[in-house]
Amino acid sequence: MSGLSRRHLFVGLAALFGALLARRTRPANARGIPPAPVARVAVVKDTYFGETLTDPYRWMENDKDPEWLPYLQGQDAHARAVLRAIPGRAQLLKRIQELSGDAASTRAARRAGGKLFFEQRPVGADNFKLFVREGGADRVLIDPTLLSDAKGHQSLDWWKPCPKGMHVVYGLSKDGSEDSVLHVLRVADGRDLPERIANTQAANPHWLDDGSGFFYNQLTGAVDTPERFLDSQARFHRLDTDPGADPILMKRGLDERVQYERIQAPVIETFYGSGYALLRLEDVRREFRAFLAPVAEVLANRARWVPVAGFEDEVTDIEMEGSTLWLLANREHPRGRILKASASAPAAAGATEVVPESQVVIEAFARARDGLYLEMMDGGVSGLRRLDRAGEVRELPLPFDGTLRALSCEPSEEGALFSFTGWLTAGDIWSVDATGRVAPTRLTPTPPIDVSGYEAQRAFATARDGTKIPYTLLYRKGLKLEARSPAWLSAYGSYGISAYTPSFAGRTLALLDAGFIVGYANVRGGGEYGRQWHKAGQLTNKPNTWHDLIDVCEELCRRSYTSPARLAIGGRSAGGITVGRAMTERPELFAAVVDGVGWSNPLRYVAEQNGYGEEPEWGAISERSGYRALKSIDSYQHVRDGVAYPAVLLTTGVTDPRVAPFHAAKMTARLQAATRSGKPVLLRVDFDAGHGIGSTRTQQDLEALDTYSFLLWQTGVSGYQPG
Repeated sequence: MSGLSRRHLFVGLAALFGALLARRTRPANARGIPPAPVARVAVVKDTYFGETLTDPYRWMENDKDPEWLPYLQGQDAHARAVLRAIPGRAQLLKRIQELSGDAASTRAARRAGGKLFFEQRPVGADNFKLFVREGGADRVLIDPTLLSDAKGHQSLDWWKPCPKGMHVVYGLSKDGSEDSVLHVLRVADGRDLPERIANTQAANPHWLDDGSGFFYNQLTGAVDTPERFLDSQARFHRLDTDPGADPILMKRGLDERVQYERIQAPVIETFYGSGYALLRLEDVRREFRAFLAPVAEVLANRARWVPVAGFEDEVTDIEMEGSTLWLLANREHPRGRILKASASAPAAAGATEVVPESQVVIEAFARARDGLYLEMMDGGVSGLRRLDRAGEVRELPLPFDGTLRALSCEPSEEGALFSFTGWLTAGDIWSVDATGRVAPTRLTPTPPIDVSGYEAQRAFATARDGTKIPYTLLYRKGLKLEARSPAWLSAYGSYGISAYTPSFAGRTLALLDAGFIVGYANVRGGGEYGRQWHKAGQLTNKPNTWHDLIDVCEELCRRSYTSPARLAIGGRSAGGITVGRAMTERPELFAAVVDGVGWSNPLRYVAEQNGYGEEPEWGAISERSGYRALKSIDSYQHVRDGVAYPAVLLTTGVTDPRVAPFHAAKMTARLQAATRSGKPVLLRVDFDAGHGIGSTRTQQDLEALDTYSFLLWQTGVSGYQPG
């Protein structure tokens, strides 16, 4: 056969393969599906340190552009029509709704004044509510669903009871925006006091011991501008007074002895039974700067703040009893140790070690009457210890490998409360008493979900530099792990947060029922092994994060658990960097990618409200090293024309305060223009939701439906393919 004939044969086979691929990737009944709008191209060029970058969709950063909303609406209409045309969705949704509706969820519980306060989404409810248990009876204090209507929904963002349990300060926001308005509720009759305080996202309130008032943080920048989270201020509110007259106790430039950057937020913290207040200057980092002053002087607005710790001390938690301070310090001890100091000499540098560093990470701690309770972490599995009054540290065994969160103690009471869950064990609020006995409170009803047919397998993959990366796989018992098995592996890896640790599978069981392997990789950049693990995936070390994900995926393929034609990856928020760069670096390794409310174009953080605060994690664009780090994590800038990219589902929420919608929109436009695979690139938009925090159960169910049906379709699972 001549070379020309061979070439014609190859082209013909390629065309046939492309047609077959198009049949597989195009849903049935394509007629009636509106086309995805083609984005306007208006190239902007930027030069950084001698290097020029091209941005064809810069206009999307302006949400006032007349083409912005129609573009989002058109992309969303196309995506939802494509997804609705996938067969098998009705039964899938039914199973998802059963799993989410049958399972109550309790986020946190706190004791105060002889009462138990807890935040729970009851069985069948659409959102979380705040309850109080008193005298053995429960009653609802805050029900945001009663404030919701056809125009949008309200969500409970945060809450905190006063020490005597007489009042609760809390924040509500609309449509998942997290743009909280502060309220104060009287517990006795469940009525709100008249005062309202706006701009209190993450207000972090701290009550005075007598419950007469609280310190809080307030934002000063306008919503949807890069100044939103810059130059916030610490104030004090006394109950039944005009919030407009609340004194400003700390803001940048107010005290020449306390200098700090615009991205740092001042938070004034109190400790029950202590006459001292702590000023924390915090940003996206786990560590913070800290200063100490008597509460009376702070209230009189004449505090002389004494330094306790700087960022260089890597202090990530502080408790105080009387004039004694305990500090969780990580400097030169990346898995943490507990130090003790006094108010007369509070500096971390001179503090005494009371709990040395061990092989297990100390993540946080809380003070009770019988000692300090230490929240531990070992590669993604939680532990619990107690430092008693005699100075002895005791391990408090937990009943299964799980995740401990929302650790809560009352200084006047013994024991602790905490949220605890496992992959196949529904979450509950658990308690530990002075004897060390750990037990479920049964505050959360056990759901009627049979998990006996599933299993979780924890393993380790070897990264390219020899580091062992933990990961977990969930699947139905009896599933044959082979190259034909569809798999979806998610990863995060930022801020030192241990994101994908054991959490009840819930809705995910619907995907396991369809034959999927669902996995989670604890990549570097998280906190699974302490500060060193975080720093290994931070700033210029960030490539380790997506390289770890790639290496775990290759391990699964080598073990024939799955194969590239059946393998999908997913990430949310900062996990968008992880999956976006894994995809742009190794597009042939994946059949599908799900990028939920993710960062795609972090080089342009200067254009969004949550941008400048990310500089300690990603890098500063004004510095050469920061620019290089930012460029390395920018998946939008790494998309190349003519590459066969996998199928991609991107999601965003219009009210998202954490990751601007332009990230997903620009990435969608760039991929749609660049890919030659013929596989879909879809943008799903929620116009009444944000980052997912505050989304209703219904919204979460529908997003899960679209995500799972997309994965089942693109990995070739029978019953979810076009005719």
